[in-house]
Amino acid sequence: MTDTNTPTYRPQTELVRGGLARSAFAETSEALYMTSGYVYETAEAAEAAFKGKDPRYIYSRYGNPTVGMFEERLRLLEGAEACRATSSGMAAVFASLMCQLKAGDRVVASRALFGSCHYIVTEILPRYGVVTTLVDGTDLDQWRDALKPGAKAVFLETPSNPTLEIIDLPAVCDLAHEADATVVVDNVFASPLLQKPLELGADVVVYSATKHIDGQGRCLGGAILASEAFVKDNLVPFMRHTGPSLSPFNAWLLLKGLETLDLRVTRHCQNAFDVASHLETRNGIIRTLYPTLASHPQRALVEKQMSDGGSVVSFELDGGKDRAFRFLNALKLIDISNNLGDSKSLITHPATTTHQRLSQEDRDHLGIGDGLVRLHVGLEDAEDVKDDLTRALAA
Repeated sequence: MTDTNTPTYRPQTELVRGGLARSAFAETSEALYMTSGYVYETAEAAEAAFKGKDPRYIYSRYGNPTVGMFEERLRLLEGAEACRATSSGMAAVFASLMCQLKAGDRVVASRALFGSCHYIVTEILPRYGVVTTLVDGTDLDQWRDALKPGAKAVFLETPSNPTLEIIDLPAVCDLAHEADATVVVDNVFASPLLQKPLELGADVVVYSATKHIDGQGRCLGGAILASEAFVKDNLVPFMRHTGPSLSPFNAWLLLKGLETLDLRVTRHCQNAFDVASHLETRNGIIRTLYPTLASHPQRALVEKQMSDGGSVVSFELDGGKDRAFRFLNALKLIDISNNLGDSKSLITHPATTTHQRLSQEDRDHLGIGDGLVRLHVGLEDAEDVKDDLTRALAA
């Protein structure tokens, strides 16, 4: 809930102080409330709490003071009415969809999705009688045609994983709302600092807080941001009774991560653009993908809805899987990992890891070739990252 008595601060200040609720001990750092439950002075007080007459903490599966501080800080940063934290990013994706769907409903989703998101949309939802339709995210005519019969929800990610496809959010949101569909956007690649889906027309935003929000490889976490009505009527009942709750300890780590998010994301973007520009000049690379490169196919759209390019650079090596594996194995500084958003530079081969469940036909359609690698550029000196890439390319 919004506190109308709290002054409005700029984003960098909210990242450090937003949502802070000090205890009677007046601690400087946010308190860590490692408790599963709470006690009541009387039986009547417990009854009032469970009936919703007394707004207080009941059980940490429902809510927790440390988790609440994280939710409020992220809510202020995103500019949302409400936020609920989850145990992981995939828990956030699943809950944001399942809390509003029933058998017979239809979901329209962009085809370019993270492997687990693709699995939820194409494998899990249909088991519950939900019809799914996939479209090429950059083709507005496909969105228009798919939404004409009506849809309950739209799900997309932009930039997409791993080919950094950019979707026209305002246009897709307009088409979806004409069909009375709720738009859910996975904004993890952009982070809350580089793109504001709610301002661009989306209804729900989801994050893997594991990525840039923690950004230091320490814990899992997720978040869902939306209107108070969506959270109260759809999300809260679903989460209360299915239990994808965030650990208070993880919430505390994520709070500390938010304090430096602006500094880290700024450096990630600087380093990633430097590295992407370097890769464009190297022999043996078929294409380099990064949102703010002049060569990006949706560069004009990037300028309209993103303030910077993010931390991920994808590039395709000439020589397919064999050369890609030799390249990965020759790296000394950059770690092979399927994670991203970390302070360390991390690299993966999507066709055999994050997107290995997709058919060869689907990977070909999405441009996820056997020579494609996805690089998250960390906070190291960019020159050292470039040197490591150059050595590995030579190998």
